[in-house]
Amino acid sequence: MLGPLAILCALLFPGSGAGLKLDQPDVVVERLGKTASLPCKVDTRVSYIHWYRYQEGSAPQRLLYFDVSGSFARRDLVLKADKVNAKKGRDGYSCNLSVLKLEKSDEGVYYCAAWEARKNWKKTKVFGPGTMLRVTDKSPDEDISPKPTIFFPSIAEIKVQKAGTYLCLLEDFFPDVIKIDWKEKDGKTVLTSQQGDTVKTEDTYMKFSWLTLTEASLDKEHKCIVKHDKNKKGVDQEILFPSIDKDLVAAMESEADSRGHSETKQNTDVVTVSPSSSGSFSPVPRAVELTAINSTDASLNDENDTLQLQLTNTSAYYTYLLLLVKTLVYSAIIAICLLGRPALCGNGKSS
Repeated sequence: MLGPLAILCALLFPGSGAGLKLDQPDVVVERLGKTASLPCKVDTRVSYIHWYRYQEGSAPQRLLYFDVSGSFARRDLVLKADKVNAKKGRDGYSCNLSVLKLEKSDEGVYYCAAWEARKNWKKTKVFGPGTMLRVTDKSPDEDISPKPTIFFPSIAEIKVQKAGTYLCLLEDFFPDVIKIDWKEKDGKTVLTSQQGDTVKTEDTYMKFSWLTLTEASLDKEHKCIVKHDKNKKGVDQEILFPSIDKDLVAAMESEADSRGHSETKQNTDVVTVSPSSSGSFSPVPRAVELTAINSTDASLNDENDTLQLQLTNTSAYYTYLLLLVKTLVYSAIIAICLLGRPALCGNGKSS
């Protein structure tokens, strides 16, 4: 994870990454009121390690710097003295930052940094990639790994566009740091895909990604690879998408024709997948594929029917309104005549 502060430093000191390197985990999740430990591993001995915190909407702030040789920390006047502390790592020259009595306001990206001596006695401050700290009130036993729901290409897309789109929706996960890649089932190359934004839903997050393939590539099996800190046993989820060949498309069309439009329209199922302990699974048997693939067409038909119903209701409403206005006008004319207005009724003589 390359945060905003690390990007800024890379632009200011473009050559700094060639020597000294600092390594940090992408994310650390800890419960409210507990202590979070943020490690910073340095590949060579340094004199001081600095710690910064970046929170969205504000400038980065240095929290403290740690004297590695003397094993003591000097805090900046940013946080309370009992909020952060630092200790030397086991290797003797790395450092662990402790954030104590955690609150939601402690969330942010924490960067470690150190000075690197360069030629001509010049020094450059090198930053680590940053660790995102997330604070939660969830139980450690609660499953907060991504829950996938998968969608298959529709017959219409395959026939008209000569392509097909696989979509993987991931819900109810925490924290929000997640990586999604697509590959062929036995391939090693990461395929070009699209991803939506990570969206917060109450106290968890959701995200979706889709892969669009040419008709010729649909006859191969593909997989969606989900990397998340809370995956079971730390293993990446591999969600297998079955191949869709011409014979299967023809079978789907034949089945839809034989059952009729009305029955197809009612078929709106999608496939929800439960992550297995191994992290790799196939979502559906072949028979259920027909249901899932036809679901997109069914949803489109339902949307069209809903729109048509709305238009019908709107037309009926305005027709009723027009008749009501017309009735009121006629009633007004009759009332005036009955009150003896000669100019609007008859020959102008009063009875």
